[in-house]
Amino acid sequence: MDHVPVLLEEVSNNLVSEKTRIFVDATIGGAGHSSLILHRYNNLKLIAIDADEQALEIATKRLGPFEDRIKLIRGNFRDLKMILSSIDIFSIDCVLFDLGLSTYQIKGKRGFSFNDDAFLDMRMDNRESLTAYDVVNSYSYDDLKGIMEDYGEEYKAYKIAKAIVEERGKHPIKTAKELCKIILKVKRKTGRIHPATKAFQAIRIEVNGELKNLTTGVTDAVDILTPKGRIGVISFHSLEDRIVKNIFNSSSTLRVVTKKPIQAEREEVKTNPNSRSAKFRVAEKE
Repeated sequence: MDHVPVLLEEVSNNLVSEKTRIFVDATIGGAGHSSLILHRYNNLKLIAIDADEQALEIATKRLGPFEDRIKLIRGNFRDLKMILSSIDIFSIDCVLFDLGLSTYQIKGKRGFSFNDDAFLDMRMDNRESLTAYDVVNSYSYDDLKGIMEDYGEEYKAYKIAKAIVEERGKHPIKTAKELCKIILKVKRKTGRIHPATKAFQAIRIEVNGELKNLTTGVTDAVDILTPKGRIGVISFHSLEDRIVKNIFNSSSTLRVVTKKPIQAEREEVKTNPNSRSAKFRVAEKE
């Protein structure tokens, strides 16, 4: 169940330098990017953050050889300033946000996968109360339609929302597999993207407050970057990328390093299909 990080060399080469002393990985996940960076830059200290308890367990094991240079903290990057100030850090040289799902999340029976027969959860942080089950079984037709349009850019949102409401009137929708079957009844496969992808994305974003958290986290990270410090964000869909692009372009204190986002080369996409939709943007504090 090893997670393969995307754009590994691109992150290391464009984000970090020999002058970097404090590097924040705001979404440590499987620690792929941070492990490489710690290997390459001996004078750097890592603050590793993740809301997902399982991610921190995996990262702790992987980063064991660097334990004297790292600090792992469970938390959401929307609270970045508070998390860092709690350990007396008020400025940083470099920060990475990798917004992708990890392999262990997809395969971990947490409701993220279309074929998942486990409880319809989708929480990144199991301390939060709202689950995908709550969204699917209690949101009104209008609210379901709205989140699928706004967060999934799903053109069949009205049909999917209607089908969900009709089905849950018979019995609660308990698993991702059940939800997927409902979606497949009203939306056929027309390309390489699974018909349920956008609806699942929308529900996951709603459950985890992802877009609001991204805006807060990236904006706060920019505030505490040192001069010449860099911020990098790997996004996986247009809504995330648009938020990052707008923050970078509208900031009076940033110089955009990547005029166009860096994307995976053909060879990486062949070996790691998850990298196909990844877009990496970098900006530097002036």
